[in-house]
Amino acid sequence: MGLHDFTLYDLIARNALCFGSRPAWFEADDNTTLTFAQYKESVDRLAFGLHKSGIAKGDRIGVLGKNSLHFFLLYGAAAATGAIVLPINWRLSADEICFNLNDCTPKAVFVDKEFQALLDKIRPELPSVKAFYNLKADAGGLASFSSLMEERAKEPAPDFSQDEGFVIIHTAAVAGRPRGALLSHGNINCSSLHFHSALNMSPQDVHLNLLPMFHIAGLSMLFQSFHAGALNVNMSKFDSARALDLIVEKKCSVMFDFAPILSLLLEEQQKSARPIDSLKKVVGIDSSETIEKYQKVSGGAFYVMYGQTETSCLATLGRYDERPGSAGSTILLGRIRLLDDYDREVAPAQTAEIALKGPMVFKGYWNLPEDNEHTFRDGWHHTGDLGRFDQDGYLWYAGRKAEKELIKPGGENVYPAEVEKVLLQHPAVEAAVVFGVPDPKWKEGIKAVCKVKKGASLLPSDLIKFVGERIASYKKPQYVELVEELPLLADGSTDRTQIKKLYGAA
Repeated sequence: MGLHDFTLYDLIARNALCFGSRPAWFEADDNTTLTFAQYKESVDRLAFGLHKSGIAKGDRIGVLGKNSLHFFLLYGAAAATGAIVLPINWRLSADEICFNLNDCTPKAVFVDKEFQALLDKIRPELPSVKAFYNLKADAGGLASFSSLMEERAKEPAPDFSQDEGFVIIHTAAVAGRPRGALLSHGNINCSSLHFHSALNMSPQDVHLNLLPMFHIAGLSMLFQSFHAGALNVNMSKFDSARALDLIVEKKCSVMFDFAPILSLLLEEQQKSARPIDSLKKVVGIDSSETIEKYQKVSGGAFYVMYGQTETSCLATLGRYDERPGSAGSTILLGRIRLLDDYDREVAPAQTAEIALKGPMVFKGYWNLPEDNEHTFRDGWHHTGDLGRFDQDGYLWYAGRKAEKELIKPGGENVYPAEVEKVLLQHPAVEAAVVFGVPDPKWKEGIKAVCKVKKGASLLPSDLIKFVGERIASYKKPQYVELVEELPLLADGSTDRTQIKKLYGAA
């Protein structure tokens, strides 16, 4: 590790010194509290245990579980050893989980008890995995987590740089397969510092950690709060009533929101009439109606943003009130250009592809050199997203490029092509087009328009169930329209633009 490096383990050691006796973590499930000094001590013990078990720099560690202290300790131990965490979205199907694990060949996998039956189905198909562990020390039928917690452990001496990999997060399936985005220690630190600057984070803040730790937004908010010396109040899974309890009891001041999290929380607050005036900072993506209701009820500020897993969560950020409807302005250590189909920069008022550069850009897609070459062409990260700048430099998001169309129900990423592929497996479906539509709960819903084969009989509910049994449930359509014919282009392919015009209502 060089003179000018600052890894996430350096952060852990720094915080143990600066905030040693202050609480770093509160586990809402069992009321466990850990100080910054205790966290470092536990991380050192786990890192030593992982090292003794054969985990070395660059090895991947798979994690299939909900938010927990043990999950956070694994992130810390990976930061100490140079291992790379591979967090798995537990909402995925068994086949999807198997693909993501095999894509990155982890040496060890940690699993929550509730997902061990699912894991048993695919264990024979995971040749790289040498050891399976319970994610929590007291639950599950695998090797014990506590067996890795060495009683005495010397402080690790990392021999890697801040530019080396820390976490691989799989993005939504494009061209039929998910891609693992590799993020470095420096990427996560960059994200934290941008949040700090915008939100004015301090050790007095309390973060309600409710987004899953396999998601870039959940991971970024977790580490930026830790970086600030703030308390992370952890929920294993979001529940609006419990979230309200924690906001009131722990005086939570900051959280991340994807629809419908904030609206459900406000509904709960309205029923109980309990104050949420401690919640001064909410970051995320939601409707103007929900944002303005929150600001009125709490007196706090909502921060809008644009970003991807590939940009370490952030590319733009700003207060909603500064320019309602926009995604904020470019982060301090970033530069954005808007490029046409020939990678030529367009005028600010024109809509074009968002391309950017800076220390927040990820290291690349795991084992996909051709994708990386295309994505990073000309020294810029090409996002596949469309946007325009107004005269004051605020970014207005305008959707995805046609070949990379994306639907975002509740903050998750769903590519239409992946859902269409499953729909076409149904014996009664001849053709299918999937696209996003306005949805009152999820902000954006998934709609499928399907041409039914002649003589076939099919119910929309049956088709929704069919999809939900084959891929993650959040990817199944909320709306299905069955038709006898679909409009076609001159070349005989489906006319997606016309189909959206005809059937675009939810």
